[in-house]
Amino acid sequence: MPPKHRHPVQQSDEVLLHYLGYRQVLHRKMGTFSNFAISFSIISVVAAGCVTTYYQALNNGGPVAIVWGWVLVSVFTTLVAMAMAEIASSMPTAGALYFWASRLGGPAWGWFTGWFNLVGQISVTAGIDYGGGVVTTALLNLLFPDLIDTESSTIFIVFTVIVVLHVLLNLLNINILSLLNSLAALWGMVGVGLIVLVLAIVPRHQSVAFVFTETLNNSGFSGDGIGFWYVFGLGLLMSAWTITGYDASAHLSEETQNASRSVATGMVSAVVVSGIFGFFLLLAITFAIPDVQGTLDAGVDAIPYIFTTALNEQWTAFLLFIVLVGQFFCGTSSLQAASRMMFAFSRDGAIPGSRLWRKVSPSRAPINAVIAVGVLSWLIMVPSLFIAVAYVVATSIAVIGLSIAFGLPIFLRIRAGASFEPGAWSLGKHYRWISPLAVAWIVLICVLFLLPVSPQGVPGAEDFDWELVNYAPLTVGGALILFGGWYLLSARHWFTGPVRETGSDLSLAEIEHELRVH
Repeated sequence: MPPKHRHPVQQSDEVLLHYLGYRQVLHRKMGTFSNFAISFSIISVVAAGCVTTYYQALNNGGPVAIVWGWVLVSVFTTLVAMAMAEIASSMPTAGALYFWASRLGGPAWGWFTGWFNLVGQISVTAGIDYGGGVVTTALLNLLFPDLIDTESSTIFIVFTVIVVLHVLLNLLNINILSLLNSLAALWGMVGVGLIVLVLAIVPRHQSVAFVFTETLNNSGFSGDGIGFWYVFGLGLLMSAWTITGYDASAHLSEETQNASRSVATGMVSAVVVSGIFGFFLLLAITFAIPDVQGTLDAGVDAIPYIFTTALNEQWTAFLLFIVLVGQFFCGTSSLQAASRMMFAFSRDGAIPGSRLWRKVSPSRAPINAVIAVGVLSWLIMVPSLFIAVAYVVATSIAVIGLSIAFGLPIFLRIRAGASFEPGAWSLGKHYRWISPLAVAWIVLICVLFLLPVSPQGVPGAEDFDWELVNYAPLTVGGALILFGGWYLLSARHWFTGPVRETGSDLSLAEIEHELRVH
């Protein structure tokens, strides 16, 4: 445990990190914009969710779920980001969520938060890269229709290549990765502007009434009365999947300058800016829908279908290229954040083989954690070769895992009340309503994404089909049993939460000096 003295909020990053019990191993080169950029590029409205899961909202609720669902999710996710930002400002470490939960609630809280965070981070990376495989395959099929098809096996091969490239990129120096993150943020903003501009000049548009008031139900569930709200809830997956992963700002805390303020600012700004850009992007896409039934039938290829039908082949290729590059940047940032989480969790001995996963290369990259996250992300999507809803389920697992990890430390901050030590960025008394609303929203989202996504996936249904089963409850429940059983039978005897690396701030500083010399 750190020494009992006043929180060093006005001191240097290294002093604050020493207070929290760690030495400065990772290079601290990122500024406020770079920290904002990594979360903004992971949210990536131009790629990760708005494009690859657009069909999910169109099927389940239609334009109302797309437009108003986005507004609803953006508002409540901003509250979640604000609640997290206050805690991140107080405790800016790479472990982030699990470190906060451990400090505020004890080792058991940290254990469960850490594992759900890691599972969520890896699932997010898997979903992003698989989405990249979908978009890349669609573009290759457009350019080389005789050579490239859009079958699941082809998408999986492209996905595999993308994962390998992301692993290799994440072995580079943090200065290069920071530059890539900044480029990704700028690409996302400019990309949204270009897509909106191009779609604004297509020959035909849907009416304002269609975009803002039309409801569609292609789910197979009853759309009458309360049944529509169930369907609308399923449609929120698009927005909730898109606006997630913003805890990346916190996981890069130990590589960010003026972390106590920059991390909180980066996290909240990423969500707010993404909400605004995403709203205009979704409006442009929905106005440009040429044929509703054709778009519904296109399924996961809904966006390529809209582009192809509304525009000529050259413009479609141009827009898909914008999305593809945004998706690639997004996956690079996601793997970077997930590897830092794995590095930090291993640093405190929580993961089997911790010595291996916390190893840092000469360029100060957690090399083995990067490789491990890449391999696990790839394995998560292997079922996509056999199961139709694998991508939807992977995104559900990601949202649920991260949501649980987000909610636990926020709940503990509420419980801490006035004893909580604020950092440079604080909600003040407003935490009393912001944090409870954030927790309530998280609970709702978790429940929604554990529910069946198709009537044929409901056990006992007359036309039951295993390929349409939402296996998120099995995965999340299995994870809970695994992590809970592991903790009760073993980890509670040895896992103590964050481990102070040495006994004093002076010895930490001496180790850092040796690192700089070598």
